[in-house]
Amino acid sequence: MKKKIVIVGGVAGGASAAARLRRLDENAEIILLEKGDYISYANCGLPYYIGGVIKERKDLFVQTPQRLRARFNIEVRTGHEALKIDREQKTVVVKEITTGKIYKETYDTLLLSPGAVPLRPNIPGLDGNNVFTLRNVDDTDGIKAFLRDHQPQKALVIGASFIGLEIAENLVEAGLEVSLVEMASRVLPKNLDYEMAAPIHCHLREHGVKLYLNTALTMAEQKAGENWAVLSNGTRLQYDLAIVAAGTLPQTGLAKEAGLELGGNGAIRVNSSLQTSDPDIYAVGDAIEVENGITGEKTYLPLAGPANRQGRLAADAISGRKIKYEGAIGTSIVKVFALTAASVGLTEELLRQSGRPYLTSITHPASHAGYYPGGSQMAIKLLFTIEGKILGAQVVGAKNVDKCIDVLATVIKTGGSVDDLALLELAYAPPYSSAKSPANIAGYVAGNIIHGDMKAVSWDQVLDGKNPDLLLLDVREKREVEAGHLEGALHIPLNDLRKRLHELPKDKEIAVYCQVGLRAYIGTRILKQNGFKVSNLSGGWKTIKPILEDRKAAPPTNR
Repeated sequence: MKKKIVIVGGVAGGASAAARLRRLDENAEIILLEKGDYISYANCGLPYYIGGVIKERKDLFVQTPQRLRARFNIEVRTGHEALKIDREQKTVVVKEITTGKIYKETYDTLLLSPGAVPLRPNIPGLDGNNVFTLRNVDDTDGIKAFLRDHQPQKALVIGASFIGLEIAENLVEAGLEVSLVEMASRVLPKNLDYEMAAPIHCHLREHGVKLYLNTALTMAEQKAGENWAVLSNGTRLQYDLAIVAAGTLPQTGLAKEAGLELGGNGAIRVNSSLQTSDPDIYAVGDAIEVENGITGEKTYLPLAGPANRQGRLAADAISGRKIKYEGAIGTSIVKVFALTAASVGLTEELLRQSGRPYLTSITHPASHAGYYPGGSQMAIKLLFTIEGKILGAQVVGAKNVDKCIDVLATVIKTGGSVDDLALLELAYAPPYSSAKSPANIAGYVAGNIIHGDMKAVSWDQVLDGKNPDLLLLDVREKREVEAGHLEGALHIPLNDLRKRLHELPKDKEIAVYCQVGLRAYIGTRILKQNGFKVSNLSGGWKTIKPILEDRKAAPPTNR
């Protein structure tokens, strides 16, 4: 019997499902309804088209309605909005936007992939033709046209999300002066902990971005033909163009009106086969609730990679294949000028809020062999249990961050431990990595903590007085100490440590630090085996320095 499948939404999940369905069933009738004029376009590429990195608009389109029809024999209806689902009659009420015509479309199976909508905070005065969100091609065209026609000089970006950071960078590249306002204490607050975000804060400022953290936009106003933003700290910013990048909300009005079950976060609830509470209706993409692949808890993770995979899996399930969607672990990455930030799994903030016990480590390995030119250090933060299960990871650096996070995500996805990281056999040649890869080194250090070879102390225990009884010991060379150090720390170079043990007390815990942690580790081993109470300052001066610089940076003002 010929099966009729109607898909609502034609971007990542919907288009992926449609193509897969055809590959699995040549005889099925497949209808793809898309409210907009475009399908299967590169959402993640939109900021780079605005900034001119992607030169041609046509390069944003992965697939076109014409190609999808010709290659896959799919009936693609752009400009058709699904208005209502009648589950008893198994019909969808559809509006053809250009003509206003209303009609009903029957289905045997319905797949919902409506995506998400940008969150627009209710900020008084923030409106007008110079205020945009960036979610689709129409938004992009509007911003490009505004840049061309009005030649704005000052831009205001609200929210330091992925899109917020990407559009901030691209507006700078387009020649604008950019102010970035974020309510949280750091950029990418859902993905990075503060000490991992601090280097990005410094990097943004180095590229001219005026960064306002722990600050809200309270109102906007127009005076004498100028637009002014008023911040919660009293600062007033003049802007010509504003981009709201405050996050997204699942677009679930159609599902809610149809009586489909929604999750606690408002997204469509699905089972492991991506079925909704109606077995004849499936859902994928940014509109659905997913299972956290690490904790098993329900969550909302609107990411392009999972949406594409969900589309393929849903097509398999609709075609009668047994599937089990195991949820998402939230692997993500973003470019910020010359730096890259990536994360997977849980942050320390989330772990603290949940009350789960955890341990952390921070390492700063080189992107490739130090003796080969062109390398740079990256920062890797691991979060793990006392048994060694990896709960999350964050990587920030200039090179090879993508490779490192993908290795870490693979180990997490396959249920691996920090010891598994240490045992990985990864490709090595001087231009590409080190004999001990960054992932190996992260595994070694985490393993040292778990196995009792080293006790780690965190940056906030030192800087924020959470452990005031610690005695700080700097084991770097004199020239390094003179370039920057922690106030009040004793200085004994590592090579002199054994012969100067008598200078150190045995009744206080000694927190040893160096540039990145390696020499401090050697120092802790020497001290521990000589009867001292000792710990290693995780990540060393390389972690501490950008935090100090970030805290010192006074919020820019423009009153």
